[in-house]
Amino acid sequence: MKPAVLDNTQRHQQIASAIHDAVAIGRDEMLGSIDLGSNSFHLAIGRLDHGEVRKVASISEKVQLAAGLDDDNILSEEAMQRGLECLNRFAQHVTEIHPSRLRIVATNALRKAVNAAEFIRRANAILPKPIEIISGREEARLIYLGVSHSNASTDTRLVIDIGGGSTEFIIGQGFEPIEMESLQMGCVSYTKKFFADGKITEEAFDQAAKYTQAELMAIAKRYKKVGWDNAIGSSGTIKAARLVLAELGLSTESITLDGMQKLKKHLIKLGSVDKIEFEGVKAHRQAVFPAGVAELLEIMQTLQIDELGYSDGALREGVMYDMLGRLNSEDVRDRSVAAMAERYSVDVKQAGRVMTRAARLFNHAKDALDFDEEDADLLRRTANLYEIGLAVGHSNYQRHSAYLLEHSDIAGFSQIGQEMMAQIVLHHRRKLKSDALETVEELGGRKLVYLCLILRLAVQSSQSRTTKAAAIDLHVITPDHWQVTVGFGLHEDLILDQLEQDARQFAKWGVLLEVVGCRH
Repeated sequence: MKPAVLDNTQRHQQIASAIHDAVAIGRDEMLGSIDLGSNSFHLAIGRLDHGEVRKVASISEKVQLAAGLDDDNILSEEAMQRGLECLNRFAQHVTEIHPSRLRIVATNALRKAVNAAEFIRRANAILPKPIEIISGREEARLIYLGVSHSNASTDTRLVIDIGGGSTEFIIGQGFEPIEMESLQMGCVSYTKKFFADGKITEEAFDQAAKYTQAELMAIAKRYKKVGWDNAIGSSGTIKAARLVLAELGLSTESITLDGMQKLKKHLIKLGSVDKIEFEGVKAHRQAVFPAGVAELLEIMQTLQIDELGYSDGALREGVMYDMLGRLNSEDVRDRSVAAMAERYSVDVKQAGRVMTRAARLFNHAKDALDFDEEDADLLRRTANLYEIGLAVGHSNYQRHSAYLLEHSDIAGFSQIGQEMMAQIVLHHRRKLKSDALETVEELGGRKLVYLCLILRLAVQSSQSRTTKAAAIDLHVITPDHWQVTVGFGLHEDLILDQLEQDARQFAKWGVLLEVVGCRH
């Protein structure tokens, strides 16, 4: 018989009380993360304690966004409402956390949803910080970060995280991932595919096994070649399986392949999800539990895993540790930018010249245009990578640069972060199109427009590729009325002429650009 379960109101009251006590100790040490998963939404609140993140409170709610996706990947209004109602409750618990210490990430369901922007627009009106949709590989990286900090080890480990719509596989050692993949399989999608009628049959397990085998073909050989010392799981599905195996006396601390095979037979004997009454399976996981077991069993069989450990730390913990790195000037995004610049043989001296000019212009404009540190970082990183497209081709290289920035897996960046960099790079040269303005404004508002134009000024005045080129200064008279002064120096007349011509392009995006030469 299952123990009494706290209702939603009681659970949220407990969370509020725990957060209140932690804030009393030190508000400035608080961190928070919200994970918008395909099956459940998770909130975690932590407190910094001697460089480590100590969890203060956490709560999960069944939302099942993935169940709300139709065959065309359109997210239903009902699923949106479930998500928004959950986020309304979560938002009450993060009011004491500074926005710079809060991250909200979304995973597979919103990666797939063609109308994700509509849900995010409505959710962002509730939340104190915008939602970031992260790629599957970025999700994998953050999961590994959460697991490795929660279970310190020097062994080479395989980490498996079964979500609602995707499953992440990571091989890593210490805190560094070696291999990362995200495959399109999860307990909610498997429930819709193989267990939709609620019946638990041998046939349903066989169909799930075949699908899992096909998906794993993409990574199995490579992962086995790299190898691992031990394997560990980090999701609700794996936690539930571990608890049920212990409850049935089929294993103790870990999940064994033999135990999973016996659990499969036990579930088939039950025959229906309505008959699942294990203490280890919460009510909201009951319907998706057989699908999760089917997937996990086949993963263990295909990858020849006899024993699987469990980690309570996962994505939301990884998000907080990633934030801690950013706060301590150990931002993985900067390492990613440097690696990308090296990969595409960027002229680092020219990138440095453009970055220096862009930073100077940014500092002139930051107060008038209400820029913040995140805007400065976005411009700085983009300035370092604006020429990566030259590795593909010189003609219209800005398009190649934009494509690479938008579609590459870049550790530490959200999809919207990469899209913003892509837009800034795309518009740093050639004609500005009026219809492109709408795209830029929808993505990042007028601030993103201004960042595009600042990089454009920096590049236009750096075409001679020398530090001796005439400097330019920016004075923002109003947000949409700029004055640029070209100083004394090499090629000042050429720079002046180019900027005067470019003023016509700025006008298409609603910015009046006055260009003044020091000699005039």
